[in-house]
Amino acid sequence: MRIWDSLINDDIRAMYAHYQSEPRLGSSPALLLIDLYNLSYKGGNKPVRELLSTNPSGCGEHAYKAIAPTQALIQLFRDRQLPVIYSTRRWSAHSEGVHSTQRQRKALTEEDYAIYEAFRPEPEDTIIYKPRASVFFDTPMAETMKELGVDSLVIAGESTSGCVRASTVEAYSHGYPPILIEECVFDRNPVSHAMNLFDMHHKYGHVMPLEAFKAHLRQKFPSGS
Repeated sequence: MRIWDSLINDDIRAMYAHYQSEPRLGSSPALLLIDLYNLSYKGGNKPVRELLSTNPSGCGEHAYKAIAPTQALIQLFRDRQLPVIYSTRRWSAHSEGVHSTQRQRKALTEEDYAIYEAFRPEPEDTIIYKPRASVFFDTPMAETMKELGVDSLVIAGESTSGCVRASTVEAYSHGYPPILIEECVFDRNPVSHAMNLFDMHHKYGHVMPLEAFKAHLRQKFPSGS
């Protein structure tokens, strides 16, 4: 059963029947970790409704649920010496009033956009600092992909309906087939999360459960765990 099944009726399934796809993992994939910064975890492992007055940017329990699967996904790439790319906010853009969405924000600091401790980057990793939702907009992301020789992207992070979606659409537009790992992307709103995964799965990429992706990766890259 897919995460979106309870929200989709037969009419909608018929509309999307012509969008069937298969995962396209190239010979040189990279892992893109979108906005796994402190702000998403600020306030703790709580229902999002309990964070709205203090941290409306927090993803609460949805963010914490994704920690262990995302750590496992990162390890899969590290074991195979495949590139890992992080994105986070460009602090100067925030201070200039340039934002990813129109969401109201509380007072923030530059530390809020540091990568969360559970996903600490290694020296060989790449960090992309972005002003808007897409990791490709006004950043060196496209040039970085070429320099690394990357031909496809595996995507994790937040939020599914915002920066993940914007980056997935642009990855597809740039010719890098995206695979989104279901347990490793998250959103404040579970309905928006599920529906955006359904839509992206059919239009722009392929959504895979982590265990299915592990088998797919091991088939193409047998070395590693």
